[in-house]
Amino acid sequence: MINKMFEQVEAMYDQMVEWRRHLHENPELSFQEFNTSKMIGDILEGYGIEVKRNVGGNGVVGKIYGSKPGKTIALRADFDALPIQDEKEVEYKSKVLGVMHACGHDGHTATLLAVAKVLNDNRDSLAGNIVLLHQHAEELPPGGAIAMIEDGCLEGVDVVYGAHLASRSPLGEILYGVGPTSAASDSFELKIQGKGGHGASPHQTVDAIAIGAQIANQLKHIVSRMVNPQKPAVLSIGSFHAGNAGNVIADTAELTGTVRTFDEDVRELIEKEMEELVSGVCTAFHATYTFKYSKGYPSTINTETETNILVETVKTTMPEAKLVEVLKPGMGGEDFAYYLQNRPGCFFSVGARNEEIDAVYPHHHPKFTFDEKAMLYTAKVFLSLVYQYTHSNRKEGLVESAM
Repeated sequence: MINKMFEQVEAMYDQMVEWRRHLHENPELSFQEFNTSKMIGDILEGYGIEVKRNVGGNGVVGKIYGSKPGKTIALRADFDALPIQDEKEVEYKSKVLGVMHACGHDGHTATLLAVAKVLNDNRDSLAGNIVLLHQHAEELPPGGAIAMIEDGCLEGVDVVYGAHLASRSPLGEILYGVGPTSAASDSFELKIQGKGGHGASPHQTVDAIAIGAQIANQLKHIVSRMVNPQKPAVLSIGSFHAGNAGNVIADTAELTGTVRTFDEDVRELIEKEMEELVSGVCTAFHATYTFKYSKGYPSTINTETETNILVETVKTTMPEAKLVEVLKPGMGGEDFAYYLQNRPGCFFSVGARNEEIDAVYPHHHPKFTFDEKAMLYTAKVFLSLVYQYTHSNRKEGLVESAM
């Protein structure tokens, strides 16, 4: 049966490409994806799939019912774009000034729409149910996942899987890992209030720039001297703004940055130590301050059993794919983490790099693109997982024969 579904999704490849390119031409920013959301809902309803719209905002949830009782597996695809000007010279270049799909979300959406069609056409052969999580606003905290969960998108779900196209990995690779696969992504804002004055009379001022420089220099020591070196952490200052004249000592300075961690204890430690350091330096130099630490997405942590099922299923059904275990997770953030805080599951990546078509640029780059055949690999993994979880003929939790 799985071979039949593979043939069906392969027959939909041109449609997947058409959907992807339409979305690429018509991107919408996080929390503004009204047309994209409508398109998704209309397509799913056109296939006769039960649809709930406006889930947690612009989210869309579809549900497919198998013919027999069984587990319910959720599959997620995100569909928001980024505030980046598309610099590619292709027929389907973004038509929206300053907005583009620079992270593959258009491909994620097109893939899950095709998977939905194939699964719905084969629902009489499935035991259990499938929940299609078409999620808005992955790129902008607080993100769409947490709002969709609060709106009930995981009710009745036993396990959840998500995929991300990866431009750094060659076409044909399926990348996975047990445990953390992305970091908690927090941000901070600091405003230092000193006392300005003439550059020739520093003794009459409270120099906000000098204080900000001290803080910027000392913050580095939190990670290097207070965090266990066996627990990865990043603290980066991304902006430092102060002053507007060379002979005037600035009275204010503003710093912003990001903190990335995997361990929740390390996350809490860094926030606490940052506040104490800022307070100490500002007090020592007679300045006041406001400090805001904002927690973003938590770390995405794959559960062991569900990751192992992914690996064994791909080995059985997709011998042409190359499984790659990721032993050192990246420090990027991903709000799929919220699903995994509520249900067991796995977030994996699918190689989409192809030098021959210039699909080599990193995510969030103005020339980002991917090999569209990666959508077929993603679709086949999703179909294999659904077949694994919802087929009635099981042996020790795995389908006896997926071929």
